Amino acid sequence: MSSKKELRIGMVGYGFMGRTHSNAYRRVGNFFPELEYQPVLKAICGRNQERTQAFADQWGYESIETDWKKLIARDDIDAIDICTPNNMHAEIAIAAAEAGKMVLCEKPLARTVEEAQPMVDAIEKAGVPNTVYFNYRRLPSVTLAKQLIDAGKLGRIFHYRANFLQDWTISPELPQGGEGLWRLDNAAAGSGVTGDLLAHCIDTAMWLNGGIKDVSAMTETFIKERVHTGTGAKQEVTIDDACMFHCHFDNGSLGIFESTRYARGHKALYTFEINGEHASIKWNLHDLSRLEYFDHRDESQERGWRSIHVTDGDHPYMDKWWVPGLSIGYEHSFVHQIADFLKALSEGKPCSPTFKEAQETQKVCEAVLESAKTKSWKDTGVKW
Repeated sequence: MSSKKELRIGMVGYGFMGRTHSNAYRRVGNFFPELEYQPVLKAICGRNQERTQAFADQWGYESIETDWKKLIARDDIDAIDICTPNNMHAEIAIAAAEAGKMVLCEKPLARTVEEAQPMVDAIEKAGVPNTVYFNYRRLPSVTLAKQLIDAGKLGRIFHYRANFLQDWTISPELPQGGEGLWRLDNAAAGSGVTGDLLAHCIDTAMWLNGGIKDVSAMTETFIKERVHTGTGAKQEVTIDDACMFHCHFDNGSLGIFESTRYARGHKALYTFEINGEHASIKWNLHDLSRLEYFDHRDESQERGWRSIHVTDGDHPYMDKWWVPGLSIGYEHSFVHQIADFLKALSEGKPCSPTFKEAQETQKVCEAVLESAKTKSWKDTGVKW
């Protein structure tokens, strides 16, 4: 530890993502001992002092703040990690960048492209290291898919299809807004499943298959009114409960994407399949250590789908963990993202996805929502 450089973390938000990020900071040094930097959990910031202190005690933060502006002003903080609802991302990120702090932000980057632009501008003007937590890239099986595609194993890509299915908002008695349910409040979230779930699918897709050129989408809000936790009154629901879109990628392939919170029986089913001229791959979050692979170039008597158990030491990231055959889980994707950020920091390189790259995903999300609203094809303006 004495030979390591400290990276003093100030985190804003202590919810679900606050836990995943804190766990990653605590574990990364144990499994990536070669890293030059060691995260130090300096301060956690939340509005409720009692719960913020409880979180600090549980995860080992040295101190707490109840005002994020005071957190950013502290001289003993190097990096601000944003785990707040989406409507707070921009103000915190811009202030942190202007104060010369590194910025790590949960996805989506912002609620709109317009809101994201000054975030990107502030980051680039300050020249501070930054990244956005599109964590599924860092699962070894998904990274292996990237390696196979980049190596030309699939040949020309024809089709990309993905879905992200949940079922937790089906009850009309579920309220909207407030702590825990801000994702159902358009003012806080910016959108429903498009920004929350499809943003993950879109980021992964463009990372694997290149930019999305244009989209044609439809959305639906199944429950039209819900009680708002803030007012106690019934209010119109303005987020999208479900979204489907198809698209053209810059490489000429076609894409189909679907997301919903109304797929009974699915808690978090994220899948993708990619079909190329030589081979196909498919992946399922529920079996996240496996990548399914079909290669038409195999001998006909042996040709068929094979299941690659991505646990060997020569698989991405897996040399850091256990022995072949023993799987890792969801939380490890965040450990890998922190490890990649720290490695990039020591090398003076950007850690993808940067704010600028995450803004491209935001452009697709916005084009999807606009397409659904106008019932027409929309160009994304993505530069990938």
